[in-house]
Parts: sequence; structure tokens; C-alpha cells
Amino acid sequence: MRFSARTTALVAASALMVALSACSPPESDNDAAGSDAASAKAAADLGGMEKLVEAAKAEGQLNVIALPPDWANYGEIITAFTTKYGIKVNSAQPDASSQDEINAAKQLKGQGGAPDVFDLGAAVALANTAMFAPYKVATWEDIPAELKEAGGAWVNDYGGYMSIGYDAGKVPAPTGVADLLGAPYKGKVALNGDPTQAGAAFNGVVAAALGNGGSADDIAKGVDFFGQLKKAGNFLPVDPTPATIESGQTPVVFDWDYLNVAQGAKLKGKVDWKTVVPANAVVGSYYVQAISADAPHPAAARLWQEFLYSDEGQNLWLKGGARPVRADAMKAAGTLDTAAFDALPAVTGTPVFLTEAQTKAANDYLAANWAKAVG
Repeated sequence: MRFSARTTALVAASALMVALSACSPPESDNDAAGSDAASAKAAADLGGMEKLVEAAKAEGQLNVIALPPDWANYGEIITAFTTKYGIKVNSAQPDASSQDEINAAKQLKGQGGAPDVFDLGAAVALANTAMFAPYKVATWEDIPAELKEAGGAWVNDYGGYMSIGYDAGKVPAPTGVADLLGAPYKGKVALNGDPTQAGAAFNGVVAAALGNGGSADDIAKGVDFFGQLKKAGNFLPVDPTPATIESGQTPVVFDWDYLNVAQGAKLKGKVDWKTVVPANAVVGSYYVQAISADAPHPAAARLWQEFLYSDEGQNLWLKGGARPVRADAMKAAGTLDTAAFDALPAVTGTPVFLTEAQTKAANDYLAANWAKAVG
């Protein structure tokens, strides 16, 4: 799943395409409005929000992919969007990875079941910007310049910090990444997927690099760490899910803090699941929103973005434990859910956010070296 899914190994392309095609909705009959919406770079291009809502309702559907209900509160977000606008959300392959989203858009281009929107890890997003349609939401000015592409091709949305979740009833509390090489963790440490394909796993390797003397400019020590973890017999080649955590199969998991904390709350009374963000390995990252340039429902895709970046949408992500990109502006305006924000996990140490250049370099290094280290 994206709690494992965003991080699972790639689903076989043929199986993914069959599944998506099977649930493909019919083509929209609203071709004229769709044509106008497909070129709209802001709601004003369609005559304002009321006209955008009207066009989106006429399309009547939205195709999303790789959005598990328990990932950053997406289940409630999708329900709220449908309730507010009466637009059916076709949610395909919730357990797919970021790369699967791109693969699906390429394979299903021109078909009614193709994804309308993307929610991607930064590395995958930056490698595929040619597939995005530029669009600026109404709250565009609230989003820090460094967290969006200037022309609107992509925008950061919600984020968190890489963490280590662990079953305190099965393993001792790790004080840092290096502790996981110890004997108490033999056969117990899981990484949430393939870091060449999934954002959470990518950042897990970056955290491992920082925790072992590396840097955002050089993640080699992170790859080496997982190679050592495998040689020690501590690396568990299982994609974690809520079920594997509850059963005890994956007692230690590298994942985002908001996902590990959510698991602890969900399993309270069943598993003593705790979360730590190592002080010497504080890696922060946002996921990326983008509209597909080939979206079969272009108005609904743009309305979805407007909803996600509204106060309502941002607070729904926050309710799921993720840090919304407009948090500072909303706090200043008095619209932020401060109780939910204050309940976020405490983080000590100096946070590291990779730049676009660092992300690309790290992604290239992983592509060349990850399989050799852990394959």
C-alpha cells in the first residue's frame, strides 16, 4: 500500500494497466468545456470559480491514482470533495507507487480511465515535468516560492519527516539509524518500498545517509548502510503494511512520521508502536501535486487542486498528521487547525530538505547503485 503502496515495488505494468482499464469511466460528453479547461492556467481563465465548478460538475468524474484512504487522510478528503461537489472520484490502484502513476498515464493516454491528477514523490515528479499542465490555484500566493514551480507545473502539498517506527514490545528503542545494525534488529528492519520508485523509501535512504555521516549532497553512505543492513541479516525485504505491522512481521519501519504515528494510534492496545525521528537524520520532504496534461476530466482536475489547497483541504491533510504547505499563511490568518498542528510529532535537530539538484543527483545515484547494494 502507499503506506506501503507509495513505497511498494513496481506493480507489473501489464497487471496495472488491465486493472485500470477495467474501471475506466466513459469519456466525457462535455468536450467543449473540457477543451477550455485543459488550457486553463487559473480559474479566471474559465470565468472564475463558479464557472470552474460548473464545468467540473458537467464532467462529473475525477480519476485519481495511488491514494490509499489511510495515507494522510485521503479517504476523508475524497469523501469531502464528492460531498461538496457531487463529483464521483474513481480511485485506481491505491497501493501503487509514484512511478506507477506516471506509467499509468503513459499507458492510458487518450483513454477515459487515465489519471487526471498526480500525487508524487519529488524525485519522480521532477523527472516527469513534461507530463504536467500548469495551473495556479486561488491560494497560490500563500505557498512559499521554493515549494512550487514558478509557472504552476507542480506544487508541494503536504509533508513530514522521515522516521523510524518500531514495536516497543519486540525491539529496543533505536536512538539513531546506526543502532539498527545491532543484533536485536536481526531480520526486523523494513524500508517502505524501492527508493528508485517511491518517495518514502527514497527519503529513508537519505535519512540513513545523514545518520551515518553522509549529506544531502552525497547519499552514498545511505546506500552503503542498507547494504550493511542486508549483510548483517537485519534488512527485511518485505513491503510494510498495517497488517504486517499488526502481525509483528515488520517490527521496524522507515516511513514518514505522520504514517508511523497514525499506525500507533490505530493499533493502540494491540501493538506498542512508537515513532522516533533521529536527531542526526532529520529529513523533511513534501509530496507534489500536478495535473496531467492529458487529463480526461481537466475541469475536475483543476477543481480538485483548488479543493486541496483551500483551508478545508489543507486542514484535512493536517487532520491526518501531515504538515500542509499553507500552514504558515493559515496560522497567520487564523484558519489553521491549531490543535491538530500542535499534536504533530516533536522534531529536534536541524531539518534537511533536498533541493531540486540534490534530489536529481540522489535519484541518479540510487538508479546506478541501489540494486547492486541490496539486490
